[in-house]
Amino acid sequence: MPRIIFIEPDGNRREIDAPAGLSIMEIAHKYDVDLEGACEGSLACSTCHVIVEPDWYEKLLPAREDEEDMLDLAWGLTKTSRLGCQIIMNDELDGLTVRLPGGSNNMM
Repeated sequence: MPRIIFIEPDGNRREIDAPAGLSIMEIAHKYDVDLEGACEGSLACSTCHVIVEPDWYEKLLPAREDEEDMLDLAWGLTKTSRLGCQIIMNDELDGLTVRLPGGSNNMM
């Protein structure tokens, strides 16, 4: 089973077995990681914003235009920002590391 590493705003690292086929947002909710996801993955908000570690960013499928539009609303946007609801875990992403921003913009 692939593993994902969440780095919380305080620097705490949580390494979690990440079932393939689930999104980062779903994995975070399943394991009580503090990642909001107000729209439950329907691409209607940016509250599941994560910052992908640079070494991993290029290994992901590119963001679609609708994800990029929602990212424009994200709190603490960076060059490697993505929405956790749009990254689906698979074996090739074993060891994926993402940082959780210190806040979110919830417009829902």
